[in-house]
Amino acid sequence: MTTFSVRHRTRYFYDRPVSFGVHRLMMRPRDGHDMRLLTSSLAVSPAPTVRWEFDTFGNSVALLTFPRPADELVIASELTVRRYGYDEPATRLALHAGPYPFRYGRDERVDLAPMLLRGPRSARASLQSWLAAALPVHPAETMALLDNLVQAIHEGFTYGRRDEQGVQSPAETIRLGSGTCRDLAVLFIEAARTLGFAARFVTGYLYDPATDLGRVTPTATSEAVSGGGATHAWADVFVPGVGWVEFDPTNRIIAGRNLIRIAATRTAAQALPLVGTYAATGARPLGMDVQVAVSRED
Repeated sequence: MTTFSVRHRTRYFYDRPVSFGVHRLMMRPRDGHDMRLLTSSLAVSPAPTVRWEFDTFGNSVALLTFPRPADELVIASELTVRRYGYDEPATRLALHAGPYPFRYGRDERVDLAPMLLRGPRSARASLQSWLAAALPVHPAETMALLDNLVQAIHEGFTYGRRDEQGVQSPAETIRLGSGTCRDLAVLFIEAARTLGFAARFVTGYLYDPATDLGRVTPTATSEAVSGGGATHAWADVFVPGVGWVEFDPTNRIIAGRNLIRIAATRTAAQALPLVGTYAATGARPLGMDVQVAVSRED
């Protein structure tokens, strides 16, 4: 059991007041047996009207409507969550996971159908070629196969941060040999679906001890993580006998308690933490500033 504090602040600023359209936020997680939301707050300037709803996946979404123009927009979210998890999750989960190949049950196939959908046929050749080279032999256990897949992406691709919105296609990531956490997550999802697994995209935060002020920097023998200090992305796979299991190919994490889930969706485009518009009317954007801090509280 680990308790985390998450602070996420986004600021947009302009050379003169602009009128803001409706903004859509995904910054509040839902309770579950593996994570408990203890406190949450949302501060926005200029003050909007806030309406909450659940999307088609059951994620919590805030819709902000602004009554007046302003020359800056500041959105600050603070969360305290308690995360539960196994000390050796891959080993523990393997005790209950089924063999490979497998077949989902009839009801499961109906419920999971959208998470089994693969990308365009025209883009499948490069992925299948990469899979054949990366995983020439498939283990007889589902968890072992998925562990090999997350390892192949983690070791075979270079992580790099990119501030622009959007996600590379799996074919582009394979061609470049590099990508952001969301690019690597999408590659993992498409590969898992090719292997017959239902998979979904997850957005949230990653606890990185190296960026936690007041704590000791990891030793040389501890493994560094990538993707801290910003929103993070990984994948969920529905493993027969176990259910949804988190896989982070950027850091080769399986069901790690340092992953703080905010939302899970079918595609990456459905999981943007903040989406909105503004009417420029001659104004020029001067910049954007995003600050994310995740710290341990226990």
